Amino acid sequence: MKKVVSLVLVLVLMASLFAACTKSGSAESGTLKLGFIGPLTGGAAVYGNAAKNGAELAVKEINAKGGLQIELNSQDDEHDAEKSVNAYNNLMDWGMQVLVGSVTTTPCIAVAAECYKDRTFALTPSASSPAVTKDNDNVYQLCFNDPNQGRASAQYIAEKFPEAKVAIIYNNGDAYSSGIYDTFVAEAEALNVNVVSTSTCTDDTSDFSVQVADAQNAGADVCFLPIYYTPASLILNQANSVGYAPIFFGVDGMDGILTLEGFDTSLAEGVMLLTPFAADADDAATKSFVAAFQAAYGEIPNQFAADGYDCVYAIYEAFNKTGLDAGASTPDICEALIKQFSTMSFSGLTGANMTWTDGMVDKAPAAVVIKDGVYVAAD
Repeated sequence: MKKVVSLVLVLVLMASLFAACTKSGSAESGTLKLGFIGPLTGGAAVYGNAAKNGAELAVKEINAKGGLQIELNSQDDEHDAEKSVNAYNNLMDWGMQVLVGSVTTTPCIAVAAECYKDRTFALTPSASSPAVTKDNDNVYQLCFNDPNQGRASAQYIAEKFPEAKVAIIYNNGDAYSSGIYDTFVAEAEALNVNVVSTSTCTDDTSDFSVQVADAQNAGADVCFLPIYYTPASLILNQANSVGYAPIFFGVDGMDGILTLEGFDTSLAEGVMLLTPFAADADDAATKSFVAAFQAAYGEIPNQFAADGYDCVYAIYEAFNKTGLDAGASTPDICEALIKQFSTMSFSGLTGANMTWTDGMVDKAPAAVVIKDGVYVAAD
């Protein structure tokens, strides 16, 4: 009987030691609950679905490796701040430990405040306003922030089109568009870019005839559009109807115009934009991703798909370095990921050797141009 009792005690001790080792190990087992929030329906759905699909593809690849598993729960916020907060609360009720999102800026600003309050780590693929990370030490961006996009666009135009007359059409009621506009104008002035026309729009603008006429009458041969792809498509249609054909130059919000339902993609021929991802790049990682994405979703991935993919892999790599078990609490995971993201370097589809300072990413932009209905490198 004593031998039996001794054996039981040994087995209990071994089980306890195994459990302890698992809990303090290298996060190579268990399931991490990852939430995603973005517009899956509505006017910005191209962004949300692309990012969601990229995230899903990364999760499938990671889970196929064995070891740490990821369970992804995707919620639709329809590009609405209140609905985004509701989606966040649904995910927290589900047991979310880390968030990818929100995808667009205004909803992400609202959700970031909730993340900060609850100590939930969030990595947004594409919400680019500085307000997303301001005073939120646990909210990080994988995308360029708005000031960086504005400065980089002005620098590119100054270098490549030094004699150009430049028109600007921006949304003065949108934090994303206004943020890019402000830094573009400041940098353009410093670089002696000749801005000859500036006009505004709002979310409700559907007729851009006045804005297009102002740019055309000013003789602008480059038209800078720091706006989303839906209003940009209306501007391209309006310009075409009056025979105005400048070089249209956009930023990451323009990405998605080629898959906009009902849009004649021939009108986007020659459109340029700054983006950290080009699907025609010839590196092995991009080729593999594009092939896998096309096989899974039947379309060529845009920048937002690559952003969503990179978000999941960045979280995966960082989490595996924390030493935490997948069953750790959301606040504990949050603090550990802050430590990792503030010190690590990550290479993905949208940039090599990315680093973060105060939640903002540092990586190099690249320019692409639309040719024959696809993005190709501009340089």
